[in-house]
Amino acid sequence: MRYQQCINENWRFSKDQTTWETVNLPHTWNARDGQDGGNDYYRGTCVYRKTIPAPEFDPDTQRVYLEFQGVNASARVILNGQVMVIHDGGYSAFRADITDALKEENQLTVEVDNSVNDRVYPQKADFTFYGGIYRDVTLLVVNKNHFHLDYFGGPGLAVTPRVENGEGHVRIQTWVSGEGGVAVALMDHTGTVVARGEGRDITLAIPRPHLWDGVEDPYLYTCEATLSVNGQPVDQVKTRFGLRSFRMDPKEGFFLNGRAYPLRGVCRHQDWKGLGNAITKAHHDRDMALIREVGANTIRLAHYQHDQYFYDLCDQYGMVVWVEIPYISQHMPKGRENTISQMKELLVQCYNHPSVCVWGISNEITISTKDTQDMLDNHRALNDLIHKMDPTRPTALACYAMCGPFHPVAHKVSDLVSWNLYLGWYVPGLFLNNLWIDFFHWKFPNRCLGYSEYGCEAMTNLHSSKPRRGDQTEEYQCVYHEYLLNCFASRPFLWATHVWNMFDFAADARDQGGEPGMNHKGLVTFDREIKKDSFYLYKAWWSREPFVHICSKRYVDRAQKQTTVKVYSNLPQVALYANGRKAGEQTGDKVFTFRIPLTGEVKLEAVSGDCRDEALVRRVDKPNPAYILKKGEGKGSNWV
Repeated sequence: MRYQQCINENWRFSKDQTTWETVNLPHTWNARDGQDGGNDYYRGTCVYRKTIPAPEFDPDTQRVYLEFQGVNASARVILNGQVMVIHDGGYSAFRADITDALKEENQLTVEVDNSVNDRVYPQKADFTFYGGIYRDVTLLVVNKNHFHLDYFGGPGLAVTPRVENGEGHVRIQTWVSGEGGVAVALMDHTGTVVARGEGRDITLAIPRPHLWDGVEDPYLYTCEATLSVNGQPVDQVKTRFGLRSFRMDPKEGFFLNGRAYPLRGVCRHQDWKGLGNAITKAHHDRDMALIREVGANTIRLAHYQHDQYFYDLCDQYGMVVWVEIPYISQHMPKGRENTISQMKELLVQCYNHPSVCVWGISNEITISTKDTQDMLDNHRALNDLIHKMDPTRPTALACYAMCGPFHPVAHKVSDLVSWNLYLGWYVPGLFLNNLWIDFFHWKFPNRCLGYSEYGCEAMTNLHSSKPRRGDQTEEYQCVYHEYLLNCFASRPFLWATHVWNMFDFAADARDQGGEPGMNHKGLVTFDREIKKDSFYLYKAWWSREPFVHICSKRYVDRAQKQTTVKVYSNLPQVALYANGRKAGEQTGDKVFTFRIPLTGEVKLEAVSGDCRDEALVRRVDKPNPAYILKKGEGKGSNWV
C-alpha cells in the first residue's frame, strides 16, 4: 500500500547560490543570528538542493508525493526545472504530486523566503521568524486510488466523536482520489475492534465508551480506514481519537465530560537555544515532560501551528489545547487570503486531535491596525469559516492589554475571549488584575473570560532580598506569580488561564535583562536546563507529585544579618534546618516562609516526609553586584 521515505539527509544549502554547505534537516539559517539581539537576523530567500533518485513505483498504478511538514515562511518547490508547488505559511504541512516530473535522477530545489512583506503572516510579533526547512521532508508513494492528499495538507480522514446518553457516536468522513470502497474499523487501546462499517461518510456507535478525560485518563481509540478496489486493499489511513464532551460556562468556567475542570496551564513557543525551530522529536518530548511535571492541564500553542507530533503528545497526555494561526499584532489588508488558507490548514490538519478544544483566530491584533473595519471583517470571515468547517469547537480571541473591555473585537467576533494582561509587570499594581477581572465579569456576566497571557521577566543570575517590578529577578517573578495564582483561585469563572511562557524564547528585537534577543518570561530557561523558582510555585499548585523546593538557591551571597528563606511544596508541613539544626517548622499551603540568622556559610535543608531539598547561602559584607542589573544594561527596547 503506502510507502514512505524520509529525505532529511545531505541537502545543499546557500544564501547566495555561490557558496554552498551541506546540511541535514531540520534546519534554519537563523539559529544563531535570530537569538542574539539587534533585530538584524537574516530575512530573505535561501536555497536548498538535493539530488534524489526516483523511488520504485509503477507510473501506471501509483503516484508519488513530496510532503513538507514545515517551511518558513514561503516555499517554491522545483523539480527538474518545473515548479511543483508554491506555499505561503511557515507552520503547516503541504504536499506536491511530483509523479509526472520524475526522472531517473532528480534535481530538487526548494526556494525558502522569510523576508519582510505585507501578505504572509506573521510579520510583526514578539518572536523570531526563523527561516528554513525546519521540519521533516518525506517522499510518499501511494496507489493512484488513495485517500486524498491534496486538500490543505490533511489526511483525507475526519473523525467527529460525540457522547450522548452514555453512548459514543463517531462520524467518519473520508475523501478519495480515484475510485474504491471504504471500510472503517474502530479499535480500543488494545487493538480490539469495537465497531465496523463501510462507506465514505458513516457514523458508528461505541456502547459505554471509555472517555478521553484529560490528564487523569487520556484514553484514545484508533480509527482505521481502508480503501479497496475490486476487493483488494490499495490504501489505508489511521488516526487516534478520543470521546469527550466539553463546554465553557461564563459563571463556572470549563467543564470536561460534565464536571468542572478548571483549565490552568501554559503557553508554549517551540524554539530552543542554538537550534531555533529546527528541533527533533526528542526536544518535543522534553518540552512535554516539563509541562507534565509542572502539573498543567492545558496548553496554548502560540502563535502558530505546531508540529503534529506535539499534538499527538497532547492527545496522549490529556492536555486541553488552544491552537491558533499567526494572525498577530498587525492587520495587513493584503494578507486576508493568507489568514484564510492558514486557518483551513490548521483546521484540516488538527481536526482529529481530541486535545484540540479551541480554535484561536488572532493574537493582539489591535496593536497597530489602522483599518478597524477591514480587520473586523477579516475576523468575522475567519470565525464563520471555522464554524462552517467545525461546528463542534468554539473560537477564541487573545486581546491586547490596551484593547479595552468595551472594544468591539472582544465582543463581536469570537465565541470566547481571553486577554494578554501584564498588570504588575509592564504597569505597576498587581491589584489591578483583581479590579480588571471583576469589572469585566460584572459588566459582561454572560461572556466567557480567560487570561491568554500573563507573566514577567526573570533572569536566573539576578536576585534581590527586596524584589520589585522591573528588576528582572527570580524573586520578583515569584512575587508576581504568587499573587496571580491566588487571584485566579478565587475566580473560578475564568474559563482558562495560560502562563506566558513555559520556556524562555527568542525575540531578536528585544534587549532586556542583560541578554539581548530574548524574552525571559519562561518558567524554564531557553535551553531547558534550569527550572526557575516560579516553576516550583506552579508545581505546588498543580502537581500531585510530592516535593519541597528551596527558592533563591542561586542567591548565595547575602549582605544581611537575617535572611528570608522561602520554600515551595505541595505537602502540608515543612521543616527547615540550618547547618543541621531545626530553624523552624510550619503547617501551611504551598508557600512556606522562614527567617533565619545569617552568619558565615549556612547549609539549608527543607524536609517534608520523604522529600528533601538543599541550598547554601552565606553572609557577605557587601551586596554581590553580579545579582543586580547594571544601570542602563538590558533595559533597552521591548519588541514594539
